[in-house]
Amino acid sequence: MKLIVGIGGVTNGGKTTLTNSLFKALPNCCVIHQDDFFKPQDQIAVGEDGFKQWDVLESLDMEAMLGTVRAWLRSPQKFARAHGVSVRPDAADTHVLILDGFLLYSYRPMVDLYSRRYFLTVPYEECKWRRSTRSYTVPDPPGLFDGHVWPMYQKYRREMEADGVEVVYLDGMKSREELFHQVLEDIQNSLLNRSQAVAPTPAHPARPQGPGLGGGHRAARPTAAQPDTV
Repeated sequence: MKLIVGIGGVTNGGKTTLTNSLFKALPNCCVIHQDDFFKPQDQIAVGEDGFKQWDVLESLDMEAMLGTVRAWLRSPQKFARAHGVSVRPDAADTHVLILDGFLLYSYRPMVDLYSRRYFLTVPYEECKWRRSTRSYTVPDPPGLFDGHVWPMYQKYRREMEADGVEVVYLDGMKSREELFHQVLEDIQNSLLNRSQAVAPTPAHPARPQGPGLGGGHRAARPTAAQPDTV
């Protein structure tokens, strides 16, 4: 049983914090961070807004990310071993992959791969303050948040909603613990529902054919052919 979970949403919304907590709590869980697929700095274009376009889909090698997801799909156990994740014997048939990133649902070839899609949001002022407290490998130049980061977040969110991509919105203003327990319970319920859906139905023993009234034997009633279910 395989489950792919997306943790997307606004910058500094708490995606990685939530992902790390889920990684520790879920069995046989692997994580792929979208930030690991940024193209080299010299391949990041400068846009009309005057800023390097870090917050656009073209700044990411999404084909490489998709290839990594497909590698997990082919063999979750092999992928887990390669990434130092021990497969738990008590849950050897259950594998969870978490994808963490700000543009997870904007790359169409991957949208339908997710079993669950979560989207963290925080208000503009809170987001801007959180961003100002972070240190990045490539520091934010003055005006980047208002001139590029926030407008791109709004643009891609509008496109996601216009495309009808279904997500579970999460309030990033809630405590880390509350968000963690909310999402963990939801994922655990999804795993439970899947396990019940694939569990084989116990076969009922055939009723013995005893003698019928009058000392004869009942003829078995022919059963109508049932259509295949999809």
